Amino acid sequence: MQHYVAYIDEAGDDGFSMLGKGVRTGQSQWLVLGALLVTKENDLHLPKWRDAIRERFPNKTAPDLHFRNLRHEQKVVATQDLAALPVGLCMAFSNKATLPGSKWEKTFAQKGYLYNYLIRWVLERLTSVCAFHSDADGARLKVIFSHRKGMNYQAMRDYLILMRDGRELVRPVRSIRWDVLDVNAIAVENHSRWAGLQLADCATSAFFAAVEPDQFGNYEPRYALALKDLLLKERGLAMNCGLAPVPSFRDSRPNEQQRAFFLECCKRKEQAPGP
Repeated sequence: MQHYVAYIDEAGDDGFSMLGKGVRTGQSQWLVLGALLVTKENDLHLPKWRDAIRERFPNKTAPDLHFRNLRHEQKVVATQDLAALPVGLCMAFSNKATLPGSKWEKTFAQKGYLYNYLIRWVLERLTSVCAFHSDADGARLKVIFSHRKGMNYQAMRDYLILMRDGRELVRPVRSIRWDVLDVNAIAVENHSRWAGLQLADCATSAFFAAVEPDQFGNYEPRYALALKDLLLKERGLAMNCGLAPVPSFRDSRPNEQQRAFFLECCKRKEQAPGP
């Protein structure tokens, strides 16, 4: 049986009641949920790989690796080094500007609902890829979340169990592979103590910078484009697998720059690196 580990982090927030009111509101335009996927064997190497990136910045005093605390040139180096590792990435994006006035507004205005919905998209794709690459005995996926302040992880587990037990009112187009994911084995850990969570933070924050405008309205796709070959793929395509705008590329309504970024990430490769 093939064993995998996925480390999941987020960039942005799930609020959208004060979008467009300025950077001081703290509400991002996008929420990105990202997963870094590795084999059980390579999971043992993550601290060493994290340390190798961390040691590139000898003047950095913090013992962990946190993307937002790096300077631009350090972020470039960190993503370049991460791109060389045998890991896979899965990113789900929500443009929250599409929610006000939609039929989903009241649902996703509830605390944690949008986060959990994006988690569902990520887990559907992770478990599908793990199952595809499994041997005759199948695959198992262990999931470790970076602890997020104010997040009700028990509610998230309850949501996953509801799906697993087939109690949804509307049947999904895709489904999590429950033969791969063990809901009861999901863990929530502190970012500072886990190399896998720190590398997941680097990857997720890199993709967030490509779609989320800074205070001057500019985007920085360079970090994420360094990582694009790590995106998980189905039939050679990253779109709707390793790169998943929710609920779809079109309905996410990316602007011209965001659209160009997504399309650049999704150029076909003959073979993509995987976990």
